[in-house]
Amino acid sequence: MRFSTFLNARCMGEEQDRDLLLDLVEHVERAEAAGFDAVFLPDHHFTGYMPMASDPMMFAAYLAARVKRMHFGFSVTTVPLHHPVRFVERVNILDQLTEGRLLVGVGSGTTPEEMIGFGVNYKEASRLAEENLAIAEQLWAKKAEEAPVTFDNGHYKGEVVQRIAPVAYTPGHARLMPVAMKESSARRAAQFGWPAFIPAFTPPQIGGTEPFKHVQKFFTIYRDLLLAAGHSAERVADALSWTTHTYQCVHIAETDEQARAELEEILTDYQAAVEREAAFNAKAEATEANKKTDRTPNALTDDWIGTWCLYGSPETVIEHLKPYQELGIGNVLCGLLTGPLTAKRKAYANQTMDYLSRVVMPALKGGA
Repeated sequence: MRFSTFLNARCMGEEQDRDLLLDLVEHVERAEAAGFDAVFLPDHHFTGYMPMASDPMMFAAYLAARVKRMHFGFSVTTVPLHHPVRFVERVNILDQLTEGRLLVGVGSGTTPEEMIGFGVNYKEASRLAEENLAIAEQLWAKKAEEAPVTFDNGHYKGEVVQRIAPVAYTPGHARLMPVAMKESSARRAAQFGWPAFIPAFTPPQIGGTEPFKHVQKFFTIYRDLLLAAGHSAERVADALSWTTHTYQCVHIAETDEQARAELEEILTDYQAAVEREAAFNAKAEATEANKKTDRTPNALTDDWIGTWCLYGSPETVIEHLKPYQELGIGNVLCGLLTGPLTAKRKAYANQTMDYLSRVVMPALKGGA
């Protein structure tokens, strides 16, 4: 079982931007020293989510010069907001800089505020994601001497006469990671032999207290499609080893009671940050075209904690993760920085990282 850290911290104002960027660099270097397998970066804009998330590929390129063992992932790239040519070029550069240690999560996005900032109709996001990925595959495959690749999907258009430079380090191109929520996404990942993100809920409900039931359902669909796709044993093993279950907030303390109390403290600050952004979200959803169809539960509810949190003593966390390991989940993505990144929050993150590296990871890294 692999373990990865998720850079999902927030800041509460522009005066905190620089400190947060520097703190994230320190966190990633600490994570590599602690034995984490990868760092995953979000792709978010205008939301107060974090300054790094506005260009995670640029931040990953900086980190790639500082950490030499860990993989780099994106959870997830909002594909409709990226011109297909720029997306392919930047992925190839990162694939070269990381020598193939790249996992590009792809999705259609969830936030209308981000869509209007880039002039994208929220209701067209899913279509644009599918079409942009199809264009990207054409661009990755194109040789310099072949006929031009011409495209126009109503929002992005272009004509590539020669080829994308640089070429990818990975044969074909870097591994993409769809969210295996729809069968079409699971099938795409299986067809190409890519890993996938495995959801812990089934829409339209975003949350619940039985996450394993949903993980088991989506993982089984993806795994069966992957096994039926005719890949080599090595390709299948690699894909499954990075198949990812995400926890937005992971917190470990000496006892279950201490961990729960500290978790609620963390989530109180996190929810305050979410509510601070509510007025901006409402402005973005003023038009019917950009109205969201789902709502995420309050972070202090049992539904949110049950779906998105992993907490307790080291022993409790190990027992919680064993069924996921036995199922075949290859990578646990750990949100160690959830919420505003205060000095106390950083101390809690370091506390959890220490327990993970000393106790939890040695117990689970040996394989199911």
